[in-house]
Amino acid sequence: MASGPKKTDKTKPAADREDRLKAALKANMAKRKAQARARADSGAGADTAGKSEG
Repeated sequence: MASGPKKTDKTKPAADREDRLKAALKANMAKRKAQARARADSGAGADTAGKSEG
């Protein structure tokens, strides 16, 4: 009788944790993509200027 609500209480924190981890992962990936874009934009001229052909 009382075991039903206890099971849902145990699964809810796991679901909440999963949602928090998903959100954190999404934010982290967005941050990394932004950093990579910034490096690519700022480093594009520097990479070709330092290299000599041949």
